Amino acid sequence: MAVLKTIEVLADSADSWEAAARAAVKQASKSVNNIRSVWIKDQSCAVNAKGKITAYRVTTKITFEINT
Repeated sequence: MAVLKTIEVLADSADSWEAAARAAVKQASKSVNNIRSVWIKDQSCAVNAKGKITAYRVTTKITFEINT
């Protein structure tokens, strides 16, 4: 039987929500092994005073298997 754990990771990107999700997984994989899935819990954008989107932000839930 596998035991799974979920952590919440926030990330952003100047390019897209997809790039922000990739950044979250890339950063998490530096300290977490056996990542199984990522769920995008929330999406938002930062907007400057001229109404231009400056950052795409995601809140992710990353699930990984722990060694038992």
